[in-house]
Amino acid sequence: MSEERCDKPGCQCACHHGDEVGSGEKEKHGQSRRDFIRYAGLATIGLGVGPALPWWLQDKDKIREMVRNPALIKGKAKRFTILHTSDIHGQLDIHDEFFWENGKAVYKKRGGFATLQTLIKELRRQNPENTLLVDGGDCFQGSGIASLTQGQALMPLINKIKYDLVLPGNWEILYGKKMLLKDMNGYSAAKVCANMFNTDDLEHELLFPPYQIFNLGGLKIGFVGYNDPLTPIRQSPAYSKGILFTKPEVDLKKYVKILREEKGCAMVFVVSHMGLAQQLHLSNEECAEGVDYILGADTHERIRTPLQGKYSKVTEPGAFASFVGKLDIVIENGKIKDEVYELIDVDPEKYPEDAEMKQLVESEKKPYQKVLQEVVGQSKTPLVRYYIIETPMDNLITDAMQWKMKTDIAVSNGFRFCPPIIPDPQTGLADITREYLWSMLPVNSNVKTAEVTGKQIHNWLEKELENVFATDATKRIGGWFVRFKGMQVTFTIGNKQGERVQEVKIKGELLDPEKTYTMSACEREGDPENMLCRLMDVHNPVSSGILLHEMMTSYLSEFSPVSPKLEGRAIATDGVPELLTQAAEGVPYQFR
Repeated sequence: MSEERCDKPGCQCACHHGDEVGSGEKEKHGQSRRDFIRYAGLATIGLGVGPALPWWLQDKDKIREMVRNPALIKGKAKRFTILHTSDIHGQLDIHDEFFWENGKAVYKKRGGFATLQTLIKELRRQNPENTLLVDGGDCFQGSGIASLTQGQALMPLINKIKYDLVLPGNWEILYGKKMLLKDMNGYSAAKVCANMFNTDDLEHELLFPPYQIFNLGGLKIGFVGYNDPLTPIRQSPAYSKGILFTKPEVDLKKYVKILREEKGCAMVFVVSHMGLAQQLHLSNEECAEGVDYILGADTHERIRTPLQGKYSKVTEPGAFASFVGKLDIVIENGKIKDEVYELIDVDPEKYPEDAEMKQLVESEKKPYQKVLQEVVGQSKTPLVRYYIIETPMDNLITDAMQWKMKTDIAVSNGFRFCPPIIPDPQTGLADITREYLWSMLPVNSNVKTAEVTGKQIHNWLEKELENVFATDATKRIGGWFVRFKGMQVTFTIGNKQGERVQEVKIKGELLDPEKTYTMSACEREGDPENMLCRLMDVHNPVSSGILLHEMMTSYLSEFSPVSPKLEGRAIATDGVPELLTQAAEGVPYQFR
């Protein structure tokens, strides 16, 4: 199926143009929220307005209509299908999944590689000659089996599913550059990424091919890949040692021209792992002219109707192998004549587990099963991490950290990986296993303490809020506010940078700029000694020698069953506690 592909790091084949990248080109800056809304509002369904039929049924009817297209029947038009997963985070089994329905959280069973395999086989059967399966990154990090094998257990499973194209995500660098290359080259699929360069040689070669071309329905279809350029800031700096990241604005226009004009591609897709905010921004940038779709990832958003920017449409297929994005395209005389996109639930009730894949998963897990299945605690309330501002799961982690370290403030970085667990309806309890600890905390870091002034805390909070809610989407790191115990922070999302924090209380008293407070957080590899959770110039930093998992098991042995919940540690004056997306106001998208 693939016309041009190269799987070797630094390959010099025809598809590699790394020597032309990043030579002092000027980077463009963010388009305004107003401009995005101007282009986004026309072609998509508004918030809170659903179709009369269920999404899956409506889209199936549209596909039936599509395949009856006379031009398709007569062979004058071509149809192809792109299937898209991302942010699997090493989750191999059927699990509880979070949905937001009618203003409340609802949990359903979803995912599992054996379920995913059944679904993918069925979707390929519908269009066997012209279906392409793509993964958008963050696949082999985020679970016990992934962490204990440094991603290696995932390779045979992904290869069994027969992916065609894969992109590294921001967490793919967790095990370092050498292991990144080993894992990525363990995939049988073609690799793509145009903005990760090797800084350990003089040539600064690309680690992966910047683009790939596939023949689908007799047409050339081009794919350019981009990982998040902010990865070295978001992750511990040590993880990305030896790797340089650049922004897509540097060279996307060049690659689109190559694919369109030199290679004769009928369509161009960007496979991106940059998060919804950055992907919407890119869809409005001039460099994206000629890009049909940005197949996005990173923020685990569930886009059910593609979001239309000025130049490109944006999709994102959720996380944890709970969903598959499916895009059907009909092209006639070089133009898109029809297109249907749907987000399909990986539902074990609809798609029974594939026996061969189930056996292979169990085989990969077997050496670690006894350790991972040990129950270390229980919860009486759902452990969930989908909310942007405050989450029950991180409240549990920071409760444990403050109890163990006896500091005024305990901090957990903002993430969205780790599927939820919910109490069993019979017992009222959810078992927390060592495997689940690895999903909650995939990096078993050391806990670090330090002293900070009230003024430092205030300035740090302003910076963290800017990382989440910056007007310039290219400055948004991830998409989730830092979580904590020992503080109550009130802020306004819509205020400008440096003016969001309204009030901070510690132990019920207003923050004193001159007072010194103690703080604990996880230690990030490669950070300066005087940095704690991106807070610079801390005083008396001490690496405790206590690991996060040790901290959690100690706390759970003392206080289990626990019952963490949202309790107003962080309050937005202009946002609900259950905020689920950082998409700009007016963007027709709702997480559900």
